[in-house]
Amino acid sequence: MVKPLGGGEFSARMHSSPEGNLPYRLFVPAEYDSTKRYPLILWLHGASGSGEDNKGQITGDQVPGTQTWVTPQQQAEQPAFVLVPQTNSGWGSPEARDLTPPLAMVMQILDAVSAEFPIDPRRVYALGQSMGGSGVWSLVTHHPQRFAAAVLVCPVIYHVEHAPKAAGLPMWIFIGDRDNLMAVALEVKDRLGKAGSEPRFTIYKGAGHDIWTRVFKEPELPRWLFAQAR
Repeated sequence: MVKPLGGGEFSARMHSSPEGNLPYRLFVPAEYDSTKRYPLILWLHGASGSGEDNKGQITGDQVPGTQTWVTPQQQAEQPAFVLVPQTNSGWGSPEARDLTPPLAMVMQILDAVSAEFPIDPRRVYALGQSMGGSGVWSLVTHHPQRFAAAVLVCPVIYHVEHAPKAAGLPMWIFIGDRDNLMAVALEVKDRLGKAGSEPRFTIYKGAGHDIWTRVFKEPELPRWLFAQAR
């Protein structure tokens, strides 16, 4: 078990299913009230968080995307659960037309956690970084009704043609203008716009791929995210 500063629990868990096993971490707000409903943040890690140690997805360059939500100040302003699964085989795939096995297990974990804890089904948020962006994109284009908003940080995105499926879902995309993923991010923005959806889109001038520290210092991001509800 990992205890972030400020209390609460970032416990290590394992999900087993016919698709295989998937380790994950779950942050539980300190002294949550079981009679109330709480938002949940789902974080899909980038390549450096890959593995089977159930640790890499919440350490290293995954810290901004996971620890931002569990600081004492942030939990005081908005208590929230944080779910962080870990895969060793990637999230999305250019060949996959449906959810990959790891993503299918993520949805199973989300169901199980929502049944165990008082999660607000109207306030489940999907966030992902780099490789994790491919997973978030796949989730919100296959199951847009399950999420209240999505945040894509320097995302790898496959199947941009699926954009109309996510039209209407509040989305914030962050990208550096020197990132070689810039063109795909712009195409996603364009396709969402043509489908009647206008995502928030932040470009960091002079930045490459490693923008996550800047993203999670954006003061408006927590306010914007928690304001979204289905």
